[in-house]
Amino acid sequence: MKLPTVIKSLVLCLCMGMVAIPAPAGEPLHIAYPDFPPFHWRDGQGRMHGFFYEIISEAVEQRLGVPIVWEAAPWARCQAHVKNGLADAMLTVPTRKRAEYSLACQEPFYIKRMQAFTYSGHPRLAEIQALRELADIREAGLSVITYNENGWNKAHVEPLGITVQTANSLQSVWRMLALKRGDLVIEWPPAARPDIRALGLEQDIVQTGVVLGSMSFHLLIGKQSAHIGLLTGFDDAIRAMHTDGTLDRIIERVEH
Repeated sequence: MKLPTVIKSLVLCLCMGMVAIPAPAGEPLHIAYPDFPPFHWRDGQGRMHGFFYEIISEAVEQRLGVPIVWEAAPWARCQAHVKNGLADAMLTVPTRKRAEYSLACQEPFYIKRMQAFTYSGHPRLAEIQALRELADIREAGLSVITYNENGWNKAHVEPLGITVQTANSLQSVWRMLALKRGDLVIEWPPAARPDIRALGLEQDIVQTGVVLGSMSFHLLIGKQSAHIGLLTGFDDAIRAMHTDGTLDRIIERVEH
């Protein structure tokens, strides 16, 4: 009669060993991040900036009372640190590979919408403004200009058989579009506008407002982290920030 009880106790102990021990009160959440304006970066005086930084600081530090330590590293190293338990969390798009070593909050704290840009005076502007999804580009026989290392384009545009023209850099993309070497560029407007202004191409390029894709950003916490239980509270904080307008006020400064 005692054997089943012993076995049950052993199983219970093993299961408890696989559950992360909750972080002690006041233990900071270590977030691995790459310096990447306008999301998050540290200036020459060591001060943090960026709208991701503002959103996460408001949700985690101000609303949940958990201090944050921001640890800068190249992006590949950030992911490795979370995977190996050297950092608690990162801010990114959930993927199947990342799900192997981390858990994501349910609520995205930001949705990055990819819009279509074209050149001024495009003879098929009405057709471009009628686009509703990426497949429509192929059906219309339009082409897309992008840069060599654009992972989003490789994953979502090229597999559809859309004609793609490539440039060596993001700024070269806008020069090619202004010179009418392709029909469209699909990019996130807050990243596009500074380059367009810097190149003096505001009169040559049109932001159509047509959204052709999106990327949802979440807080991902490593499965080894003692802060894994923070995810539910984080979801509640983001919902509250939606409701009281805090999230919109932070994002509006970047998107407009």
